[in-house]
Amino acid sequence: MFDISEDEIREQLDPAKVISALEDAFRHQFPKTIIPARTHITTANGVFLMMSCHDPLSGRVGVKLVTVLNESATVDRIQATYMLLDPVTAKPTLIIPANYLTDLRTAATSALATKFLAREDAQVLGIFGTGRQARAHAKVLPLVRNFSRILVCGTKRDKSFSFADEMSAHVNVTVEPADAATCTAQSDVLCTCTTGLTSVVEGDLIRPGTHLNLIGAFRPQCREVDSRTIQRARIVVDTYDATLAEAGDLLIPMNEGLITRKAILSDLHELISRKKTIRRSDADITVFKSVGCALEDLVTASLLQTSQIAGSRLA
Repeated sequence: MFDISEDEIREQLDPAKVISALEDAFRHQFPKTIIPARTHITTANGVFLMMSCHDPLSGRVGVKLVTVLNESATVDRIQATYMLLDPVTAKPTLIIPANYLTDLRTAATSALATKFLAREDAQVLGIFGTGRQARAHAKVLPLVRNFSRILVCGTKRDKSFSFADEMSAHVNVTVEPADAATCTAQSDVLCTCTTGLTSVVEGDLIRPGTHLNLIGAFRPQCREVDSRTIQRARIVVDTYDATLAEAGDLLIPMNEGLITRKAILSDLHELISRKKTIRRSDADITVFKSVGCALEDLVTASLLQTSQIAGSRLA
């Protein structure tokens, strides 16, 4: 039995407040937060994931359960449930469907990385993908940069056109379909929100100064950008341990001998707390590689629970 519906979650979570809460969490809470490695269980239909997190500063404990179905699935491939737990008794204090929560926290984390890594004068947002994450990124990224255009490249031309038509009604930015080369070459900020196994971005087409958020691939054999992209970039990750275990975008060029571990310059905490300087000039190409961090879910669910409690007191 869910405590709240997806529609209610969508109404109660303010994307700008999620970005702000994540910034505060990665700056102050992250160093002491306990985040075990994500559990992967291969099933007949895909993969089952479990992501848990405990923040000693707030006393909160949470866990997300996710199924990612194979590409042959005829229903929505990714389904998630989130539980906040009492840290003493492990009794659930909040149980919610977590599809939208996952979409929003991922896009908000990309927006946070964009805030600290993209050029201030970025004008064009490029998105690979036309699914839930692509929609979330199209809506949330304009909160941190004043984009004048959004380019979208889907797996099929008709998907790109449909996405552009749909999103034009939701964002105050011109949304245009584009092929892969155009989307790559003309974007100042580029988000890859795909579920495929192979690269959709050709690194030689990326112009100097571009920032990329890579969020779709979370297994060692999967990638969204080619090795040339990674070779050209100054790289930030959400967490070192998860990235080195799961991020094919980085592990594949490492295995090819094209980069080393030293190519990963910073995690999100070090970037936001300004312990590391990544963008040194407007010509630098920067990459934020995310495989998902359980702290993002805990922070967003906690924000939702606080909103619910405040709402019930006002009622």
